[in-house]
Amino acid sequence: MAEEGAPGRRGERERSEEPPVERGPGAAFHMFVLMEDLLDKLKLLSYEEEALRRHNMRPLSRHYFALPTNPGEQFFMFCTLAAWLISKAGHPFEQPQEYDDPNAVISNVLSKLRSFGRPVDFPPSKLKTGCGEQVCYVLDCLAEEALKHTGFNWKRPAYPTEEPEEEEITEDDAELTLSKLEEDVAEEESDNEENYIDLNVLKAQTYRSNMNDTAKQEEILQSTTDAAEWNLEVERVLPQLKVTVRTDNKDWRIHVDQMHQHKDGIDSSLKETRGYLDKLHNEISRTLEKINSREKYINNQLEHLVQEYRSAQALLSEAKEKYQEGSGGVTERIRVLSEITEALEKVKQETEEKGSSMTDGAPLVKIKQALTKLRQEIIQMDIQIGVMEHTLLQSKLKEKSNMTRDMHATVIPEATVGAY
Repeated sequence: MAEEGAPGRRGERERSEEPPVERGPGAAFHMFVLMEDLLDKLKLLSYEEEALRRHNMRPLSRHYFALPTNPGEQFFMFCTLAAWLISKAGHPFEQPQEYDDPNAVISNVLSKLRSFGRPVDFPPSKLKTGCGEQVCYVLDCLAEEALKHTGFNWKRPAYPTEEPEEEEITEDDAELTLSKLEEDVAEEESDNEENYIDLNVLKAQTYRSNMNDTAKQEEILQSTTDAAEWNLEVERVLPQLKVTVRTDNKDWRIHVDQMHQHKDGIDSSLKETRGYLDKLHNEISRTLEKINSREKYINNQLEHLVQEYRSAQALLSEAKEKYQEGSGGVTERIRVLSEITEALEKVKQETEEKGSSMTDGAPLVKIKQALTKLRQEIIQMDIQIGVMEHTLLQSKLKEKSNMTRDMHATVIPEATVGAY
């Protein structure tokens, strides 16, 4: 476990003893190394089965928190893993949700990290991006605490003992050619024929034995071998006396023999099948003849019923035609009836209106009021006519007096002349 926490403590010493300005040129890549160590520790804690599968997340890559790819997704993954590691370290921590306040979540995580005795010398805003050295540092520290709580210890590696194996040369199946296939077939045939006697060898042995027999004198004319022993020897040697002839698949004679074999098989099958087909044909013909005879018999027996059915069908068609004609007349009469009913309704409405107007005294009152109004208007018109007549009479008298005065005047003024 001391070895497991070495990278984290080395990073803490670098951050506490050396200022950021004096860090070496490899400091920019320190977070990649830290991320790889973190990923190894997470795998030791089985984070894929316990954390990712519960939230339906994908496994982390080697540089997931070291490079910025998707800030929202990386921050949520950071919060999820931090909460899981804190719970794994023995401190209960509520799993953050997607809509929780980021500042509150970060402050809770950092407070838990301080409770473990880990220094935090960076602002909390560095964790909002979800990536960077600070994120890797926080998760690495929490992973170390989780490993401590679970009691993880490094063990010595057990190296498996490997036995030396002979190297086998494998050939690519894609490079298999026709010549290679023929060689393989020949080898297989030779392997299968190891237990059999070749025909050519057998002929040569027979020829040599015949030559030796002719060279020798015919001394043995009668066999002294026991027949039972001979039969036992024949049964023992019989499996090895099989003669095989190598066949070439490319030979046209083999194809011709196969064609003849197939032709013979087809002919034999055709003979057998033809017998079955002829039998089936005869049965079907007899059945059809029976069906035709039965149909004729049924037709003869039911001829009068068919005639009655036809006559009933004709009567039914005539009745349907009459029904259609009658239904057409009924429809026309219904239309005329509806028109007469509408006219009758109108007449009834008019009659009701006239009767109500005759029995009602409102029109008489209206007539009296109109007559009174007419009388008043006539009186006003008479007054206006009298006024107009009086005005006209005055104007006539005035004009007449003016004319008389003008006639008796000796001198006519210029204004007057101009007026006329």
